[in-house]
This record gives sequence, structure tokens and C-alpha cells, in this order.
Amino acid sequence: MKRYVGLLASAVCATAMLAGSLGSQAVAEDKKYTIYLSNNFIGNDWRQQMERVAEVSVNKGPLAGRVDLKIENVENTVQAQINSLNNIIRAKPDAIVIDAGSAEALNPTIKKACDAGIIVISFDQVVTEPCAYALESDWTRIPAVLAEWMAAQLGGKGKVFVDRGLAGAPISGQLENGYLEVLKKYPDIEVIGNYNGEYALGPEQAGVASLLAAHPEVDGILTQGYGSGAIKALQDAGRPIVPVTAFSYNVAAVTCAETENAACILGSNPAFLSSEAIRMAVEMLDGKPKPADRHILVEGDFLATDGGMWKSELYPDATIQKIEIGENAWPDRPPGLTLPISPDWVEITAAEAAGS
Repeated sequence: MKRYVGLLASAVCATAMLAGSLGSQAVAEDKKYTIYLSNNFIGNDWRQQMERVAEVSVNKGPLAGRVDLKIENVENTVQAQINSLNNIIRAKPDAIVIDAGSAEALNPTIKKACDAGIIVISFDQVVTEPCAYALESDWTRIPAVLAEWMAAQLGGKGKVFVDRGLAGAPISGQLENGYLEVLKKYPDIEVIGNYNGEYALGPEQAGVASLLAAHPEVDGILTQGYGSGAIKALQDAGRPIVPVTAFSYNVAAVTCAETENAACILGSNPAFLSSEAIRMAVEMLDGKPKPADRHILVEGDFLATDGGMWKSELYPDATIQKIEIGENAWPDRPPGLTLPISPDWVEITAAEAAGS
């Protein structure tokens, strides 16, 4: 009898422990967390959209009612962001997600946040501090797929212009080198001109126009920006429209869809990286397993005029959406809207992303 009682007592104890564990999980999933978004720069369309989609994503879908989101914008200096972060740390939030003004200079302040028990996730412009997670687009994959597509469009032979982006910007060098690394596998593709598009329509159009004046023939243009500036330069010069690589701004998608004979592929650095960082923080706060690696790469969809008709051999898992007006390109929406708009776990509309 004593043995029976002992077994029963053990079973009751185990059941209580399991119920307590399940109860704790249920409580965690109902808990509301305070999360700060620290942003060092608001002067372009991407950053503004990034903040809008963050706000939308905590008010609908699985995060609805789970997050008290506070956005802190500071002037574009490292010291201003450090000062802001110190104030945020004193407020003792559950987590901080950061679009950083420097990869290294914020590290001591971020370490202070981690030591205070605050989860820190950097996104877009990420930091090197080991205690913080880093969530960003795969900047090796993107230019490789764009250049591979260009080589396929040209049948491995032709003359191209290559955009060098913004002088001195590390990402510009990474994108240019990514293009060239793939193109060197095609000895019959020749880079006949470079320009600095500066991630702006004016410099892109002017740079391509200048090269067109010097070169009677070009077969493709690899931009780091809008692509639509390159197409306009071709049109103004009375030249045939050639294949163009660009990034997934709404104006690029619309121009490519509406221009006769245009062939385009657009790489994406989705503005919803902010939403992904917030969701990741909530899951960690809920006690779900933490990522095995502090550096997480987001593999955004590509958009192309030929959609899924072409497949990357370098990255066979790359998703390539077909550019379609009204589906993923909107003539009545701001030209700087970044596509795709919504992650797969919450629906963010074009109007919400545009703030209209």
C-alpha cells in the first residue's frame, strides 16, 4: 500500500509539474512585452516604410496585443544613438531592436543592455557585438542571382554597364564585387563602363546617359538602385531597351512591367526586417528556442518580368515572383515603396506600408 501511495504521489507531482510548465507557457504567450526600436536615420523611403510596417505588424496577426512598441528616432550620428540607447536601457524594456549607425561603435552600449538582461537584435545595418543577434538580407546571394540572371539573358555574351553605387559605402563594394564575381565566369561578357548611381534616380539616369554617349552598343545594365533611371536614359537616347538588374522599389517594378520589351530582375532588402526582428524577440521572450547562430540571413524574394520561368542554378531555392501590376507593383503608390511588402506570417497591405 505504501508503494502504491508513493507511486500515486509521484504521478501527482509529475502531473502538477507538467501542468505548471504548460501554464507558464500559456502565460508567456499572453504576456505583453515592451520593445524599443532604435533607428539612427529617417531620411529615406526605406526607413520610413520600415517603421510603418513594424507598427502594423504588432497590431495584427500573431503579434496583436503582444507588444508595446516604442520607436526612438535620432539624428544620424553615432553619439546620438548611443545617448538614446542609454536612456532606453534605463527604461528596462524587454527587448531592443536596432537599425544601427555603426557596426562597431555601439558595441559597448549594446553589451550594457545585454548585461541588464535585455534581448538585443540588430537588423538591416547590423552590429558585431557577440551578445546581440544580427538579422540582415543575404548580400552575397542577391548580387549573385542578379548577375546570373543577366548572364542568362545575354546567353553568356555581351557588353554591360555596372553601377558602383555610392562611393565609400561598404554595401556598394559588396554588390559590385558580387556582380563581377559571377560575370567573370562568362569570358564573353565584357564590362565596358561603370558609373555611381548613388541609390538615387537622378545620378542613375545621368550616369547611364553619360556612358551611352560614349558607347554605341550596350547589351545589359546592372544597377544597384532603381533601374527605372537606366531605362529612362535608354529611352531618351533612342536606344533599344536592354535587360536591367535593380532593386525592388515600386517604381522599378512598375516601369519594368509597363515598358515594352523590358526585361528586369529586382533583388529585395525587405523593409519588414523590422517586423521579423520584433517577432524574433517575442519568440525568445516567450521561451522558445533561440537561434543557433547569432547572425541570421533573410532570403527575400526576387521579382522579375519573366517570373518563375528562369531558375537560379547558384541558389535553386531562390523564389522569383513575376512582376504583376496590382499584385506586387502599384502605379498609384509611392515610387520608393520597397517590395515585397509583407512577410508570410502577417498581411501588410500596400496602403499600410505606404502610410495611406
